[in-house]
Amino acid sequence: MKRRGAIAALAVGTAAVAVLASTVAADGSPGRGDDEREIEQALHDHHPTNVILLIGDGMGTQEITAARYYQGVHNKLNVDRMPLTGFDTTWSVKPAAKAPYLPDYDPDSASTGTMWATGVKTLDERISQGPSSAIDVPGRNYPSVMEKAHKRGMRTGNVSTAEITDATPAVQASHISLRGCQGPADTAASCTKETKDVGGLGSIAEQEVDNHFDVILGGGRARFEQTVTGGRDKGRTVVDSAKRQGYQYVTDANGLRGVRGDKPVLGLFNASNMSLEWTGPASATGKGNAPTPCVENQRPASEPSLSDMTSKAIKLLENRKGFFLQVEGASIDKQDHATNACGQLGETVAFDRAIGVALDYQQSHPDTLVIVTADHSHTSQIVSEDASGSGLPTGYSTNVTTKDGQTLTLTYGTAGFGGAGAAPVAAPPSQQHTGATVPVWGIGPNAANILGTNDHTDLFHTLGG
Repeated sequence: MKRRGAIAALAVGTAAVAVLASTVAADGSPGRGDDEREIEQALHDHHPTNVILLIGDGMGTQEITAARYYQGVHNKLNVDRMPLTGFDTTWSVKPAAKAPYLPDYDPDSASTGTMWATGVKTLDERISQGPSSAIDVPGRNYPSVMEKAHKRGMRTGNVSTAEITDATPAVQASHISLRGCQGPADTAASCTKETKDVGGLGSIAEQEVDNHFDVILGGGRARFEQTVTGGRDKGRTVVDSAKRQGYQYVTDANGLRGVRGDKPVLGLFNASNMSLEWTGPASATGKGNAPTPCVENQRPASEPSLSDMTSKAIKLLENRKGFFLQVEGASIDKQDHATNACGQLGETVAFDRAIGVALDYQQSHPDTLVIVTADHSHTSQIVSEDASGSGLPTGYSTNVTTKDGQTLTLTYGTAGFGGAGAAPVAAPPSQQHTGATVPVWGIGPNAANILGTNDHTDLFHTLGG
């Protein structure tokens, strides 16, 4: 679905700017700027050669703003280089025997990822399947935009700092009723109608390998070490299945640096989620901790950074037919859940560095569409520092010292209370997502489609679905 009205209006504005720029240039002053050229490029109504979709999991406006402020208010993030911005609604749907399905305003990563991957609204927990009467009743499988790109002959890649079988990377490469069915053993326990031994597609890990995408990089090695229960590879691990199907298999940063593009690559760099970039003080109720900087550079050298994985993926995927690459900064969300302010900030900054890699590539390859967004919004809020001790946040909060030397207070208040009038519990439970719209940034051919307020399902069409 194309945003014709927004594009037409933007075209008129761009034409006026072009006339003014030409007049100014004729007088001997500088001609058209980069922003205008990028906007004209975004108006091109044709399929881009390459598509790079970057997902900051849980990275709502508060999360990206907190990272921007932490780095120093006069130091722009890479995402601030992108010329076009819009907003997307992210509501999912509730179970029902048939349409219409009632809206669920506070979605999870599985349902929101399914929206941009397939253009379809679905239930929370569901991976690229349509809705149904109940969560344990599988829905209809819908092809993902990455599967469609692969079928057209484009090279395809999937990169995440989570387990690569987690919901956001899974939506491009698998179809299953419950997001927790990540490996064969998980599927045997929860998705009994979809295992390979009963003729199903199998777990997310199995499907990711069987889809023959060119680059798969992230965590989740333990899921791939589980044993396949049916089909040709019964009795083997998913890693063994990948090797049989021609994958180069690597488990550390050195191994990734050495792989070549002549065979598909499976890189699994942690048994679970990949390690965090930063650490810092724990959140607390009341006045909280004395302001302190975050401790940076905590990721083990054996694990590649998200920007390194993004750069390597682009190099491996480059070809004349084009490529589709999805990159997820996953633990922004996970540390938001955990009320871990420095962990959240560090993962957001690391994600922004990966955005920088994509934008540098786009600058020299203007036929590349780059889209940056979040799957859903989250709980953290920037609130006023209060050294006097009055008017304190009512949830869990953390005080960090920014690179401007000032206090940035983040508070988390969507979980952790024992009931009406009760005080927060000592150990914060997992915080909830929120239902706010998420920002969307774009650059490249068709990027103007993101302007205005749209729905996450619209991204499917912009990305080439």
